[in-house]
Amino acid sequence: MIFGDMSLDEAEGAILAHSQKVGGETFKKGRLLSRADINALKEAGIGHIVAARLEEGDVPEDEAAGTLAAALAGFSIRASAPFTGRANLFAEAAGVVEIDPERINAINRIGEALTVATLAPFETVAERQMLATVKVIPFAVPRADLEKALAIARDGAAPVTLRRFEPHRIGLVATQLPSTKETVLEKSRAILDARLASMGSRIAREIRVPHTAHAVADAVRALAGEGLSPILVFGASATVDRRDVVPAGIVLAGGDILHFGMPVDPGNLLLLARHGETPVVGLPGCARSPKLNGFDWVLARLLAGLEVTPRDIMGMGLGGLLKEIPTRPQPREGAAAPGARARIAVLVLAAGRSSRMQGPNKLLMPLDGKPMVAHVVEAAVESSAGPVIVVTGNAEQEVRAALAEKAVTFVHNPDYAEGLSTSLRVGLAALPEDADGVLVCLGDMPDIRAAHLDRLIAAFDPEEGRTICVPTVSGKRGNPVLWGSEWFAAMMDVKGDTGAKHLIGENADAVCEVPMPDDAALTDIDTQVELETRRKNEQA
Repeated sequence: MIFGDMSLDEAEGAILAHSQKVGGETFKKGRLLSRADINALKEAGIGHIVAARLEEGDVPEDEAAGTLAAALAGFSIRASAPFTGRANLFAEAAGVVEIDPERINAINRIGEALTVATLAPFETVAERQMLATVKVIPFAVPRADLEKALAIARDGAAPVTLRRFEPHRIGLVATQLPSTKETVLEKSRAILDARLASMGSRIAREIRVPHTAHAVADAVRALAGEGLSPILVFGASATVDRRDVVPAGIVLAGGDILHFGMPVDPGNLLLLARHGETPVVGLPGCARSPKLNGFDWVLARLLAGLEVTPRDIMGMGLGGLLKEIPTRPQPREGAAAPGARARIAVLVLAAGRSSRMQGPNKLLMPLDGKPMVAHVVEAAVESSAGPVIVVTGNAEQEVRAALAEKAVTFVHNPDYAEGLSTSLRVGLAALPEDADGVLVCLGDMPDIRAAHLDRLIAAFDPEEGRTICVPTVSGKRGNPVLWGSEWFAAMMDVKGDTGAKHLIGENADAVCEVPMPDDAALTDIDTQVELETRRKNEQA
């Protein structure tokens, strides 16, 4: 890759290295300079710029990041579309992330250009949580380095994969001493219920018994006989030795003690055992608290279908000092997962009168064997966004029928004749409360694809000020536009048939232009002549 100061006469097709003010517009870093851009720079009195030019054997940053992210992503993991040399991996469900540290380290040691950052192995994660990010440092990667990284990523199972939580029917034994208060048992049970619910499981049966080895043995046998798994044991008194009451009871029941104690604090006094094929866990006293402790790590792995061995527990010491760190956000607390993928909804505006068509509703006209609006909706459904909300108006029943098999929600705009802004307001009012943003799609853009929408979503980043994402082709802006939730109130106030275009012009600092690989983002069908031409070309 060639990098450095360039005269404008040699800069066409180069990549701008630093943002540049050009008249009333800002050319942002990473912009591929067109002939029109060069002319604008010259008119602004700029003679030289710092830029990069790719050479043979260079792979552009987005292509490299997207390719490597896809190779790293295993089961139940979604790789986002790349943007500015970054592609992220997200969990498609709650569970435990498995990571191969050796291969991740090997990729990071190839050179400076490619980097991969991940969560810690076996981290408990929520749905949509970010698990890893691939970032290309310069504007391109030597193809030889990318090929080395891909070879490592593809050598065996995917280096980053997810074990989903599976629902379990769990047995609970709670022992009691004469001094044990019922309120303590009830509070401990409530906290345990919340822990399990966050991982999709529940206690199917609880048995409360005296704090004796024989009573524990009878209870463990009963729960194992009912097929409950795992079996959890809350001792009224802390277990201090592998021959204490709770482990002795498990042995009397025919079980085996696998390991006592763990190098995690809090959680030191956890007991790991087995009755036949059923895991049995003696809970440490800290499990009566909702704060993160060693039991959380063991429980998460068991409910994700992972075997927990003594060696696994002995390896939990690194990072196992939990007392001196702020409690990590847990899924059960109801907070958004750290680094969670933005929740982006889609509005498909399909209420118009097709007045310029002077005839039938263009959205219902067939293209490639299906109504035009179906192409747009399919792209929305296949993208990483959701839910997909279709705003109807003109020919409501026909539009519903055309999309009857699609996973969408319909809302009706009775005032559709008053312009696009009325449909926008109806659609915004139907968005889920937790939507971070919305893609506003026109129903007459049959060439739009899920990849275009995902590229806009990848660019969206409120923390970096990218809250209005606009697709471009050769510098020309198009649709659909992704709007962050902070703009919803202003969008509700728009009038007429122009939508929220004025907000883009008035808030340039929040606008992120997202280059598209083709002109689908600019292609809509507004005239009968254009539609008929396409249909004739297809027939020919």
